[in-house]
Amino acid sequence: MQSIPYGRQDISQADIDAVVAVLQSDYLTQGPTVPKFEETVAAYCHAKHAVAVNSATSALHMACKALGLGPGDWLWTTPTTFVASANCGLYCGAQVDFVDIDPRTYNLCPQALARKLEQAERDGQLPKVVVPVHLCGQPCDMAAIHALSRQYGFKIIEDASHAIGGRYQGLPIGHGAYSDITVFSFHPVKIITSGEGGMAVTNDPYLWKKMKLLRSHGISSDKADMQPRAADEIWNYQQIDLGFNYRMTDIHAALGVSQMHRLDEFVLRRQALAQRYNDLLLGLPVVTPWQYPDSFSSFHLYVIRLRLDGIALTQRQVYEALHAAGIFVNLHYIPVYRHPYYEQFGFKAGYCPEAEVYYAEALSLPMYATLTNEQQNHVVQALKSILIPQ
Repeated sequence: MQSIPYGRQDISQADIDAVVAVLQSDYLTQGPTVPKFEETVAAYCHAKHAVAVNSATSALHMACKALGLGPGDWLWTTPTTFVASANCGLYCGAQVDFVDIDPRTYNLCPQALARKLEQAERDGQLPKVVVPVHLCGQPCDMAAIHALSRQYGFKIIEDASHAIGGRYQGLPIGHGAYSDITVFSFHPVKIITSGEGGMAVTNDPYLWKKMKLLRSHGISSDKADMQPRAADEIWNYQQIDLGFNYRMTDIHAALGVSQMHRLDEFVLRRQALAQRYNDLLLGLPVVTPWQYPDSFSSFHLYVIRLRLDGIALTQRQVYEALHAAGIFVNLHYIPVYRHPYYEQFGFKAGYCPEAEVYYAEALSLPMYATLTNEQQNHVVQALKSILIPQ
């Protein structure tokens, strides 16, 4: 059997046709397709506004800037995430700290957050922004986190890079009832792809306008924004803020719009694969993903935890044995503060104990919409032969 990656895109002929149509049009960028993609995602999420950009990392940075994060401020997030969830705070000159995870969901733990906030209030170092990450596609306990934001006065950016197509309390992730801004990723291994790309959705018209401005150099062509000049001067645009070139092209947006037509199909297939994994892995020395009752995960990732006390192997040995068999499992994630760059901020191993235990046991099995039952059976059989050798 051919090698099996942990994730991959599914590109249809309709997707290809949509991209070709843009290539044959008058607009490769800053045309009508980006707004169409924004409108499509906003409508799907039941959100009022959306801003498409060239990556979810850009969207996180832009969201932090729109919320006024800057030097002297704190951003808190989970350690069990991709580095962008924390780096966005550093980009703004803020300080970054981490809140330990819930050992069942692997998401930011509301109880740990509450304890840390109590101490931070006493120390006079409350966060300005908290970034809960919907790891693997399962939403965080946003109602609890939002209640704490009302008590302590911080803003919330949902990092939903894994989670478009999921739901929380019956509503689509991105609806914004419990956050200021939600960010999605459209990297090729995510639920849908635009090649590269990201999007920020919000219900706040000020944040929407601010993020649109920041996306394109801080330049506006809106006469309401522009300062008056002499009658004989031509000013059809003005830079009114220090922004960035974070624009998405119409080429990428065309792929995104086309992929949105199959979003629910992709998520349902991932749900079915997750259930098959749950059934096939019964009896093996692993912990399968626990699902929060109020959530509907889009299952970007399917993470198992090895019961290391029940096997005669290390996590690394299992990882390498699967790779040797052509099954390219991955690890999501190394705690952010364990990366060498973060050592300069004084973080040490053991800072978030639950995140460290998770890190020592976790493996992401292959999960993507085109994974076949036969391939999935092969993955589980290979894992079984490694964990329980005959």
